[in-house]
Amino acid sequence: MKMDKKKLSTAMAAVFAYIKTSEEAACIPEVSGPVQEFSVQPGQVMQENNIWGISGRQAHMQANSMMQLRMFK
Repeated sequence: MKMDKKKLSTAMAAVFAYIKTSEEAACIPEVSGPVQEFSVQPGQVMQENNIWGISGRQAHMQANSMMQLRMFK
């Protein structure tokens, strides 16, 4: 089954618009909803965001995917 170029580009544009909209919605905090307060129990520890750790894991995952795609010789 051969797809028309206009139909294919329309479908791709719709998918990209949907992904962009969902990413933007995830970044914007919900203002209209009730404000939630976080309570910390005595034995519970709040974990901070570790930017360096996230960046390092992302670099390792990218290197692994590049090796799987055989980009290094």
